[in-house]
Amino acid sequence: MATSQLIQISKEWIGKVALVTGASAGIGLQLLKSLTNSGIRCVGCARNISKIEELSNGVIAHRCDVSNDTEVKFMFEMLREKLGGVDILINNAGLSHYSPLLTGSTEEWREMLQVNILGLSICTREFLQQLKSRLVETGYVVNLCSMSGHRVLTDPNYHFYAATKYAVTALTEGLRQELRATGSGVKVSQISPGLVDTEFKGRAMKDMTAAKVYYESNPVLTCEDISQSVLYLLSTPQHVSVHDILMRPTRELK
Repeated sequence: MATSQLIQISKEWIGKVALVTGASAGIGLQLLKSLTNSGIRCVGCARNISKIEELSNGVIAHRCDVSNDTEVKFMFEMLREKLGGVDILINNAGLSHYSPLLTGSTEEWREMLQVNILGLSICTREFLQQLKSRLVETGYVVNLCSMSGHRVLTDPNYHFYAATKYAVTALTEGLRQELRATGSGVKVSQISPGLVDTEFKGRAMKDMTAAKVYYESNPVLTCEDISQSVLYLLSTPQHVSVHDILMRPTRELK
């Protein structure tokens, strides 16, 4: 689907640099398209960057494991040298496994912790430190959370995943408090969607065909719905802080 660009972002972000993590598919890939179409210079990072490299709109692709300190620090150093730094961070990288609390795999739990919580925190820390070193007083952190960061489904396959998203909700508020305490002009928001038609569920189930059937049988949000929400955040004036956008498909049951 082509991006409709219904929302005009604030002029302060035109020409600035946005880094989107987990940008190899789905929401992340759509964000690169929407932000670029709005006049923002974009960098997409992921462990697999083949789809990012296929974009023909000037997006820079960078291979990075967001849970790896060394790789994240190198990425921010490289982007400062190449682009002058990053002004907007969109923490989109995240994953789930079908791994219940009673029978789940420790390795799958660990990967969810490393990407969903540690990866987000490492990227945020390095982003804010490079803003400080550049003497830049404004910036934006957008965390892609989930409705699972606000309620726990009865499906045991998502209980550990929900715990990581509850952590993101806490981290978003904690970051807001720490930034406020320092008098920073950096804004922080999160977006918490319900079911979105992406590769996410298929990867969690390890069955893309079954996931496709599920999406076709249930009301879903689109990746563009999420990208429009990010554009809305970037359209708000500096004195407005949108803390969390909870959104779900009309008629979603849970």
